[in-house]
Amino acid sequence: MTATPLRKALFSTVACAAVLTLALTGCTNTGESKAATSGGADQVVKSSDGPTCALADYKGDKFELADAVVGFSQSEKEDNPFRIAETQSIKDEAAKLGVKKLIVTNAQSTLSKQISDIQDMISQGAQALIVAPLNSDGLEPALSVAREKNIPVITIDRLLNAEGCSDYVTFLGSDFVEQGKRAADQLIAGTGGEGSIAILLGSSGNGVTTDRLKGFVDQMAAEAPDMEIVAQQTADFSRDKGQSVTEQLLQANPEITVIYAHNDEMGLGAQAAIIAAGKTPGKDIQIYSIDGTRNAVEQVAAGAYNGVVESNPRFGPLAFATLKSFLSGEAVSQSIVIEDGEYDPSNAAEKVDLAY
Repeated sequence: MTATPLRKALFSTVACAAVLTLALTGCTNTGESKAATSGGADQVVKSSDGPTCALADYKGDKFELADAVVGFSQSEKEDNPFRIAETQSIKDEAAKLGVKKLIVTNAQSTLSKQISDIQDMISQGAQALIVAPLNSDGLEPALSVAREKNIPVITIDRLLNAEGCSDYVTFLGSDFVEQGKRAADQLIAGTGGEGSIAILLGSSGNGVTTDRLKGFVDQMAAEAPDMEIVAQQTADFSRDKGQSVTEQLLQANPEITVIYAHNDEMGLGAQAAIIAAGKTPGKDIQIYSIDGTRNAVEQVAAGAYNGVVESNPRFGPLAFATLKSFLSGEAVSQSIVIEDGEYDPSNAAEKVDLAY
């Protein structure tokens, strides 16, 4: 199965770097800045180039977070480390800042529930919203209600196919195309540019899936054109599906020697399938994935996994710093991209405490 045409990368990773004091404004400084977190790797802002959004443009009202009701809409079941860490980071920062009330909902991986969750938070008096979208499309009914009331919406982790400073204020997240590219670089280095690849895709219709595939495929074509992608199939970012899909792929394609998974959960599922097939993960079949969960990084350190590109979920400090800046009247970038680390056999044991 070959790659299909993909959308362009959503981010420019070169332009100016952001400045984070407790506020993130447009291109006003250079260099990287950290948002403090409650343990683990800090998020580092890589760039905040492009159009900005200010309260005057959005037509909202100023208010103090200490007097505010803020809603956080989590998209997926908290049965994986990324979502657990992401939600906890939002809760921790809200408590640290003394936010009057934080309403937290979980859509349980159901789009209709996320729409109703957001609408319910608005009916409960939410004055600002932090949203981790389930998909890049489909939240329009909820966003329109927020927009009618000029409620600022900050999106994290997944970029919406919507208009910044109109449907939402800003997006905070990783450069997913770059993540795919870096995973390809790890794979090429680890395999010596030889072998047959299977790809475990994230959820269909998800911008993260599209971008992590594009970055990977483009880099492989440029740097290791002789390596063949013999199969790719969705496993929905799930460990169970990662295992079952990998079992099927190994049976259909016994020549597979390396797996690229769009998240660690699918990669760990693939590891279980490799063991069940009587092969040694990390050696007979190499595994590379994206996220930076402690479970996966520990496996890299143990030699049973080969590489992980980080996707840092600790958005709390950055999200509230951005919201505070916006509410003060400052212009914030409509796209704030963070810098992610990576783990390989040379550093995994040393850096495992930075994982989540």
